[in-house]
Amino acid sequence: MSKLPMDVITDVLYRLPVKTLVRFKSLSKSCCSLIDDPDFIRAHLNRSVRTGSNLNIILKGLHLYSVEFDTLDVAVPLDCPLSLGACTEAFGSCNGLLAIHMSDKNVALYNPSTRQFRRLPVSEIDPPQGESCRPGYVFFGFGQDVRTNDYKVVRMAQFNDNDDEDDEGHSFDYEVKGYSLKNDCWRKITKLPFYLRFMFQFFYHLLHRRGYGVLAAGVLHWVMPPRMELEIFSNKIVGFDLGTEEFTEVPQPECADRGFLLDVGVLEGCLCAVCNYDQVNIDVWVMKEYGVKESWTRLLSVKKTRAVNPLTFSKPLAYSKYRDKVLLEVNNQKFAWYDLQKKKMRSVKIGGSLGTFGAEVYVGSLIPIEDQKRTENQKQDQQDEPSLRKGNRKKRDDFLSQGFKLVL
Repeated sequence: MSKLPMDVITDVLYRLPVKTLVRFKSLSKSCCSLIDDPDFIRAHLNRSVRTGSNLNIILKGLHLYSVEFDTLDVAVPLDCPLSLGACTEAFGSCNGLLAIHMSDKNVALYNPSTRQFRRLPVSEIDPPQGESCRPGYVFFGFGQDVRTNDYKVVRMAQFNDNDDEDDEGHSFDYEVKGYSLKNDCWRKITKLPFYLRFMFQFFYHLLHRRGYGVLAAGVLHWVMPPRMELEIFSNKIVGFDLGTEEFTEVPQPECADRGFLLDVGVLEGCLCAVCNYDQVNIDVWVMKEYGVKESWTRLLSVKKTRAVNPLTFSKPLAYSKYRDKVLLEVNNQKFAWYDLQKKKMRSVKIGGSLGTFGAEVYVGSLIPIEDQKRTENQKQDQQDEPSLRKGNRKKRDDFLSQGFKLVL
């Protein structure tokens, strides 16, 4: 390898999966230095995203499983450090990093490819002062602020009135906090729009996605369903910009006039609108240019069949290698390839998968999430430990050699 030009070696390494690169780090110091270089990590990730390589699917149920997208063969348990026999949920993925939690306070970031793990500091949920209320449902989102190259977690905690047992149809106070990986701290978001109080409805946010935000173009997205009592007769797509840390309304596609249940998804980085018409058929629209209403394009339409009856839920996951098919998650129970030319679905069987699950695509990457200062301190402590033990032994020997007197 010493006779090969460096650019040739680098080009070869760009094409390898992350697990192979992690093993190659032990070949030599120069190889390790190259693979750990931030420019190499960035270029490797960009190539994976551009070519659709190194893709995996995470299955989210009581436990987490991972499936290689190229084979869609067998689901294997995801060895996550946060899993201690309890339910661990993944609420987002970005550039190969998974955001996971076991409770509202037990939150972490995890890179399955490198097995780097980082637990987030605990941040309490603080009810509004002077009001009698209790924390209700908590929704999460995770993504990257591309302007600062920072990864952020967003937590929205909704509060219920202590004296009201039936909260359906009421408005709710919210607390919104954001976590910055660069700063390793939480910060309260104070600029909240008034319509946020009316976003929550029980069935809407616990069904399918568990109320987790969908990331596209550096913005997390939720859906505010119609509220007839407030004369809000249509769905609204609500976005939270991770750069400005402000909420905004996102234009939605011009769907059919008849009523539908709206959900959001993401396909190859583009925001998707999933319109469900009475569990009979589902249309998937793609926003090709973010924020431009006219760029909404209907990608596909799935109809109820004997094999899929009723059609309660579907969302797009990824294009096939030749972009002639789209992999769909259907009814939280199965996968199917949708042929964009023939407009037909074909079921995909994956061994070892769960009976009921949510699915999300993530790309393998070398993006580091460990606290470098903490890691350096731990290494320094390990280096200092032998000398400390040696110094303690010397003090003990000097003390014993001098003897001691007992005073009666």
